[in-house]
Amino acid sequence: MQVVESVSLREQVERALSSRIVSGEFHPGTVLTVPTLATEFGVSATPVREAMLNLARRGFLSPIRNRGFRVTEVSDDELRQLGEVRTLLEAPPMRALAGRIPDALAERLLALADAIVVAGRERRFQDYLEADTEFHLALLAQTGNAFLVDVVRDLRQQTRLIGLVHVSDHDGLTESALEHAELVRLLVAGDGDGAEALMRRHIGHVSGVWSGHDET
Repeated sequence: MQVVESVSLREQVERALSSRIVSGEFHPGTVLTVPTLATEFGVSATPVREAMLNLARRGFLSPIRNRGFRVTEVSDDELRQLGEVRTLLEAPPMRALAGRIPDALAERLLALADAIVVAGRERRFQDYLEADTEFHLALLAQTGNAFLVDVVRDLRQQTRLIGLVHVSDHDGLTESALEHAELVRLLVAGDGDGAEALMRRHIGHVSGVWSGHDET
């Protein structure tokens, strides 16, 4: 996997690693080393080491003396609490946004929804997660509350979807991805009740099959 230089190699490596950790490609307990990843990404050891140190500060990794870094684990209870907080923050605003989505934003969101579906079907988990994040944050930005956007971004970065790889093996990931377009349609139609209910169900996947558990 060759990393192409644009913003910074450290940022690109960090984004790639965090996506693989969040999606479950790197399971909790997996030991990662700088030389191995540097070879995989086709870069020097420095940006990889910097990326891993930053991920350690963010709680994704824990250092192992003279060995590398171990992927940390988010407990079921922590994952449930993250989902609860996200639901409290993201679902109610759907009522206020219903009927207030500009045409340009609706087009952008539908394009992102299509990108999410395609990335999921092709098992491109980094692209899937980045498009998914962009969709949700762009929608919340319409509330005009920058603090809300920042808090949700932080919560999403703490979430682990270790069942994502498994879900991609059947229709679960596609079904969830298709909910994005349905949400846009409900919002454009002014159906606040339906949009809020769909958002609650959508976030519920986080502590359900996306985390490797059955949904209730």
